[in-house]
Amino acid sequence: MTPADPPVLLDRVRKTHGDGDNAVTALAEVSVGFPAGSFTAVMGPSGSGKSTLLHCAAGLDEPTSGTVTLAGRSLTGMSETDLTLLRRDHVAFVFQAFNLMPALDVRQNVTLPDLLAGRDPDPAWVSEVIGRVGLQDRITHRPGELSGGQQQRVAIARALASRAPVIFADEPTGALDSRTAVEVLTLIRDLARTGRTIVMVTHDPVAASYADNVIFLLDGRFVAELSSPTVTEVADRLSRLGSPAEAHETARGRR
Repeated sequence: MTPADPPVLLDRVRKTHGDGDNAVTALAEVSVGFPAGSFTAVMGPSGSGKSTLLHCAAGLDEPTSGTVTLAGRSLTGMSETDLTLLRRDHVAFVFQAFNLMPALDVRQNVTLPDLLAGRDPDPAWVSEVIGRVGLQDRITHRPGELSGGQQQRVAIARALASRAPVIFADEPTGALDSRTAVEVLTLIRDLARTGRTIVMVTHDPVAASYADNVIFLLDGRFVAELSSPTVTEVADRLSRLGSPAEAHETARGRR
């Protein structure tokens, strides 16, 4: 991967489910790149292809056609073992299913990805991240002793505490109170400034306003983009998705 190549790149990616007349297109020839040091929000109505894009970009789902490049490597034809190793070394996730280990406490869950990858966690950074998501007084608690919102905070801290250069987040602030959401979004934005690539699926214009760019999907297609978005701009564009005024706009693939 050269310095000019984005760490995450989708080229004419199509994803369909089913065959023949029953086929459903989740992504339709989507081309988009996510540069190093960028924080991008992906938005659109339910069923627009947001999560499918995230899963294809992360190698969790295989496109029907097109190519995905992650950390300089094409995912086409890659074995599941190689995909797992690539994600372990280069990717962190925040998904709506928290995927916490029930027998481990907060700190142990947060440091688990580093330990599995054979890396030594940075204790100071781990403590800072846990504090930034408001869990400093819950460090020794296990997931079963935490609320749903607190478990979401652990999942976020786990992703942010890792050294992964790419972070994929699916509705990371959906279960958080507004104050904690602001702390988390500010931390994510700060991490992008250090060179990490952040791709976040969200339905919330406030969350999207923290991103550098927002891309909008409709019926599996990339239909619009905003740079340096405000809450008002994001909400307005969302309200116009699929309208006649929006329909003539040409989608722009970002490389």
